[in-house]
Amino acid sequence: MASPTEPSSSRSVFLGIDVGTGSARAGPFLPFTSYFSFFSLFDEEGKLLGSSSSPIQIWKDGDFVEQSSTDIWLAVCAAVKAACSRAKVAPTEVKGLGFAATCSLVAVDSDSSPVSVSSTGDSRRNVIVWMDHRAVDQAERINKSNSPVLEYCGGGVSPEMQPPKLLWVKENLQESWLIVFRWMDLSDWLSYRATGDDTRSLCTTVCKWTYLGHAHMQYANDKDSRDMEACGWDDEFWEEIGLGDLLEGHHAKIGRSVAFPGHPLGSGLTPAAAKELGLVPGIPVGTSLIDAHAGGVGVIESVPPSEAEEHDEEDICNRMVLVCGTSTCHMAISRRKLFIPGVWGPFWSAMVPEYWLTEGGQSATGALLDHIIENHAGSILLANRAASQKISVFELLNKLLETIMIEQKLSFLGALTEDIHVLPDFHGNRSPIADPKSKGVIYGLTLDTSDKQLALLYLATVQGIAYGTRHIVEHSNAHGHQISTLLACGGLSKNPVFIQEHADIIGCPIILPRESESVLLGAAILGAVATKKYSSLREAMKALNAAGQVIHPSNDPKVKKYHEAKYRIFRGLYEQQLSNRSMMAQALA
Repeated sequence: MASPTEPSSSRSVFLGIDVGTGSARAGPFLPFTSYFSFFSLFDEEGKLLGSSSSPIQIWKDGDFVEQSSTDIWLAVCAAVKAACSRAKVAPTEVKGLGFAATCSLVAVDSDSSPVSVSSTGDSRRNVIVWMDHRAVDQAERINKSNSPVLEYCGGGVSPEMQPPKLLWVKENLQESWLIVFRWMDLSDWLSYRATGDDTRSLCTTVCKWTYLGHAHMQYANDKDSRDMEACGWDDEFWEEIGLGDLLEGHHAKIGRSVAFPGHPLGSGLTPAAAKELGLVPGIPVGTSLIDAHAGGVGVIESVPPSEAEEHDEEDICNRMVLVCGTSTCHMAISRRKLFIPGVWGPFWSAMVPEYWLTEGGQSATGALLDHIIENHAGSILLANRAASQKISVFELLNKLLETIMIEQKLSFLGALTEDIHVLPDFHGNRSPIADPKSKGVIYGLTLDTSDKQLALLYLATVQGIAYGTRHIVEHSNAHGHQISTLLACGGLSKNPVFIQEHADIIGCPIILPRESESVLLGAAILGAVATKKYSSLREAMKALNAAGQVIHPSNDPKVKKYHEAKYRIFRGLYEQQLSNRSMMAQALA
């Protein structure tokens, strides 16, 4: 084997590219020996070889959140070049690549130039970011259609999905609407920008566009199929909601062909894209995944060595992946389709081929913790203290909580919040209530502005997020799932308090992956599958997923009793909100 610091033409390196809400990340991955994750290349012993990320501009104005595809591509190119340079990976060593990205909406014209989706008219702003909530009214109107496709979206579309956003643009930006030649999910646009192939992913189209992926069941055994006619669009649905013009040209604007994730696109990397990325033309590019789904691909087959011998092929259906970042996505799969009110799906082959995916979610988790901390009177002082100690604000808060627990002579950390309760719906409730109008609630505020009070508020918010996940797990199991194990990846999974509180509150063990950046691994797996290194996505997942630490729930009955009480209060906070909402509506009627 070549030295990890010296390039060797015999190495096969696979590159994973992840475009998140605020940055583009790139990481080459070496099968069986190392992979570059969170801008980092690791060997099989975990040795760091290189890292890279590049920031992305974002415009926020209330419910409007926008980005630029031009800026995103430049960030991707910068991250890829820096990652390969720092990891000492030669362009000829990169044998395949895959893209993962947020489920944001991209608008381009017939020349692939940006078309504005902004009320400002700024042509740079041609991306409606996933978290944008401008289309709440449009989503409500679409959900009144009672179309059969809505059964496969948990009973109704969310304003974070693409049909409501498309309808908003048509109703409010008519000039842009007429100019747009292609509407694309961001990860599909990245693949198109790299290859010139307009084929869309089953992941993006099924999960965010109401495409009926199970129409492709007849192709499930066609292992050599690269792409296929888009036969899963429900034309009556698009006509009924006022977007029938998107059906023109065999759905040319929204996708004429759709492929399974990992299928090779076009003739691989185009010469122009290769030059911009610093890579070699013709490198296979796998059909993309949404970032959360890439995280699922990168972690869901992570089985601890102690369980490997007893591992059953269908145990994968008893797991739920928590992809914890700005928001949290809750991914679970099954052999049969499960219709769960308020939980997106069932989506056929949207993550793991030939399995039905159900996808719960919380629209603000990491973003909520940042919001709680940054808007507290003590946040600046806390940030300065953390910087002086060369630790993160979260590490400092966790240390502070331990100190308070010892001072108060409590037997477990969670007991610190008996008087503070948080409903974390600060950006609505995605699952399982599916109420975008739900509001966040903090119960138990005082005039105290100390760092200790901030630490308690932070802990109560972590717990509120965990109670929300428990609600999703219980709701999913009540409708046919049998989830008994959680796997967690993403930035928040590195926070031990966040993970332990989730384990204690949900009562399930939580498996962390050996390498914590599972989204990049999932993207790299797409590249590996595109090169035919592996015969299927599932085979690649089994070969490259690996378990790390397992976090078990507390076996102290006091902890369980405490969280049962707080969970009842948590559920009551939303019920009280509904009562208050009704009371005020009557008062204004």
